Amino acid sequence: MTRDPRYDVLFEPVQIGPVTARNRFYQVPHCNGMGHVMPNSVAAMRGMKAEGGWAVVATEECDIHPSSDVLPYREGRLWDRQDQERLALMVDAVHAHGSLAAIELMHHGHAVSNRYSRLPVMAVSDMAVAGYDPVQASAMTRRDIANVRRWHRKAVLRARDAGFDIIYVYAGHDLTLPMHFISRRYNRRGDEYGGSLENRVRLTRELLEDTRDAVGDTCGVAFRFAVDELMGDEGICSAGEGREVVQMLAELPDIWDVNVSDWANDSVTARFGEEGDQEPYVSFVKHYTSKPVVGVGRFTSPDAMVTQIQRGVLDMIGAARPSIADPFLPSKIEQGRLEDIRECIGCNICVASDWTQSPIRCTQNPTMGEEWRRSWHPESMNERGASKTVLVVGAGPAGLEAAMSLGRRGYDVALADRTEGGGRAVAEAQLPGLASYQRVADYRLGQIGRSANVRFYPGSEMDASSICEFGADHVAIATGAQWRRDGMGRATWQPVAGCETHPALYTPDDIIAGQRPERGPVLVYDDDHYYLGGVIAELLAETGLAVTLVTPGPEVSHWTQNTMEQHRIEQRLLEMGVMLVCKQTLAAVSPGQVQTRCNVTGRMQQRDAVSLVLVTIRAPEDALYFAVAGQDEAQLADLPFTLMRIGDCLAPSTIAQAVYDGHRFAREIDERPDPDAVPFRREQSLIESGNS
Repeated sequence: MTRDPRYDVLFEPVQIGPVTARNRFYQVPHCNGMGHVMPNSVAAMRGMKAEGGWAVVATEECDIHPSSDVLPYREGRLWDRQDQERLALMVDAVHAHGSLAAIELMHHGHAVSNRYSRLPVMAVSDMAVAGYDPVQASAMTRRDIANVRRWHRKAVLRARDAGFDIIYVYAGHDLTLPMHFISRRYNRRGDEYGGSLENRVRLTRELLEDTRDAVGDTCGVAFRFAVDELMGDEGICSAGEGREVVQMLAELPDIWDVNVSDWANDSVTARFGEEGDQEPYVSFVKHYTSKPVVGVGRFTSPDAMVTQIQRGVLDMIGAARPSIADPFLPSKIEQGRLEDIRECIGCNICVASDWTQSPIRCTQNPTMGEEWRRSWHPESMNERGASKTVLVVGAGPAGLEAAMSLGRRGYDVALADRTEGGGRAVAEAQLPGLASYQRVADYRLGQIGRSANVRFYPGSEMDASSICEFGADHVAIATGAQWRRDGMGRATWQPVAGCETHPALYTPDDIIAGQRPERGPVLVYDDDHYYLGGVIAELLAETGLAVTLVTPGPEVSHWTQNTMEQHRIEQRLLEMGVMLVCKQTLAAVSPGQVQTRCNVTGRMQQRDAVSLVLVTIRAPEDALYFAVAGQDEAQLADLPFTLMRIGDCLAPSTIAQAVYDGHRFAREIDERPDPDAVPFRREQSLIESGNS
C-alpha cells in the first residue's frame, strides 16, 4: 500500500535549530508512571515510538535538582551523572530508528514538597506548597535564582552529553518555576523579577539564553509554554499576557511547544473535549514567530492533522495520548494503512497510571508499558505454538483482542457471540460522552474482518455441549460480567436488605438496554467510583427526573481524579440539578425509600427513592465456564482442550484491563508461564555494599 498524496505534507522534514526532524510527527513530553525508577522500560517504550515513525520523541518532565523532588511520582531525573546514564538509554533507543530525542527539564518550585530530599521548598514568593501537605515554600532570593540557573545549565550540559538533540525550557501547566514567576497569581516580588510582565518573564528569558549558550549549535532549544490557563483574567490568557509572552520571546527558542494549562485542560477526556480543541487558544502563535510551532489536540485523523499544517496553525503535529494508543500511527499513515490505526479513545487510563504511580497502560494498546518487561511489540506477535485451533466465546473487549491477536500469531480462530460483538465497549458508547469507546470494538472487528484465519460468528449461542463438540485445541470463555442487583459493593460486603423486593430497581445493564425509571425521585447509588455512576445520573437528569447521587466515596466519581475529570463530572451534575450526597453507604431498601448510613458518624438517614439505580460491582458471567470445567474445575484435567476464562468473565475490571487480559492470553496460549515465577522482567534497585 502507498501513501495518499493528500498526506505528503505530514512527511516533510522540519528544521529545529541545528537539527532536522524527518517528518512533522512529534511525541511531546508525557509522563508514564515509570520515570527514573524504570529506565529500561522507559527507553524501550520511547524507542517504540521512534520505530513507529515519530520524528521527535521526548521524555517526561525531568527534575534538574533535589530541591525539585516530586516524590511519590515517578518522573524523570537529571540530578547527576548516574541519571544522565539512565537517560542515555532512551536516547540510544530513539536514535536507533533515526528520530530526535528531546528532554524536558524542569524545576517544580512550590508544586512539590520535597518528600524524598527533605530540602526546603523554594518558590517565587512565600506561599504554601500545592496540594494539602502541611508545608510552606520560601521566597527565592537572588542567590536562589542564581542557583536555579546554574542547576539548569548543568542539567542542560548533562542532557547534551547524554546525546539529546532538543532541550526544553519548560513553562507549561501550573507545575513549573518559570510559569510561577510569570504568573500574577504567585509572583508578588518587588525586585526585577516581579511586577511588570517583562520582569516576570525575566527568569524564563535567562533560562532560554543560558540553554542556548550552553549547547551552542549542537542542540535545538525548545520552549514549552501554556499560552492560556483557561482562568480568564485570573491567569495567563491567550488574548492577553499569553500572547505578550510569545511576542517577547518569539525568536529565542528553536521551536515553540504550546498548549493550555493545567494538565486536566491539556489532556481533557473525550467526554469533555473534542479532537483539536486547543486550536482557538494556540493558533495565534505562528503569527509572532518564524520558528516552528508544535501543539496537541488528541489528533487521530490524518485529515485533521493536514488542515492544521495547511491553515498555518501548527508546523508539527504533537501527540502524547495518540502516540500511546498507536506508536506506529505515523508509519501507518505513510504506508496508506489508515484502517490499521488504533485511535485514542480519550479515556485517560494512561494518565491514571501516573497518578497511581504504576507503569503506563492504554485501553487501545495493551502492549504499552510492556515493551521491555515482556518484550511485547504493538505490531507483531510471537510465532504460533504447537497447537492450531482456538475457540473464543464472547466478543467483548477481551474476546475481540484475544481473537485478533491469536489470528496474528497464525492460529485458526473461531469467535462466537450471541450479539453482534463489542460487549461493554459498544454498550457504554451509547451513553453521554462515551461515543469514542466504540473505537475499542471497531478497530478489532475491522482487523478480524480482514483476517484470513479468524472467523466471527455473531448471533451464536454456545453451550457446554457445542463447546466440547467444536474440536478446538484451546477454548477461551470471555462472556463478560453483569452488574449486581443486590447492593453488594466496595463499601458493603453483603447484599443489602430489601433490594430483591424494590419495585423499581435498575442496574447499568438495564439503563444501557434502554430501560428508564418512569417516576422520580431517582436515587443513583454509586459504589463503583469510576465514570459510570456520574454518566447515568447525567442521563436520567436529562429526562427531567429529580436525581440524587449517593456515594460512599469522599466525592462523586472519586476514582476519576486519576483521569483528571472528577471536577468536570461534579460540575456538570450540579449544573443539571443533581443532588450529590457523599460519604453515605446504602444500608437498607424499601419501596419508595432507602436508608443510608453516614460513614463518619454511623447515623442512619431515610431518603426518598421511588426508583433506585445500583452502580456497585459486577458478577462474572462464568456459568458456561463451570458447565464445561465442572464444579471446582474438577473436569479440567480430563478435557481434550485447554479451557480458560479471560477478561471480565474472570475478574471484572476496566475495559483496558479486559483488553490486556485478552492480549496476554493470546501471547501465552501455548507456553503458559510458571505460576510460581515472576512472569516478567523487573527493574530492581542496585544493592551497594559498604558505606559508600
